[in-house]
Amino acid sequence: MSEAIQIFGALAILVAYALAQFRVIDQTSYSYLLLNLAGALALAVIAYVERLWGFVLLEVAWTFVSVWGLVSRARTKP
Repeated sequence: MSEAIQIFGALAILVAYALAQFRVIDQTSYSYLLLNLAGALALAVIAYVERLWGFVLLEVAWTFVSVWGLVSRARTKP
């Protein structure tokens, strides 16, 4: 189960990044931000459970950045 969550998290972040690089979605779009949020949160939980503190820091930061982006987007665009 842990590996499946890890793969989901990694794929969510990678798909968001790839779609943004190929200009399919914008980096401020809800789809990009939500994919990043889901992936980072999944990886943060796994890293915490596995006590991988460096990855916990990275993924928690990534999660907060995604949440910040979502909040900013919600405030500026209806």
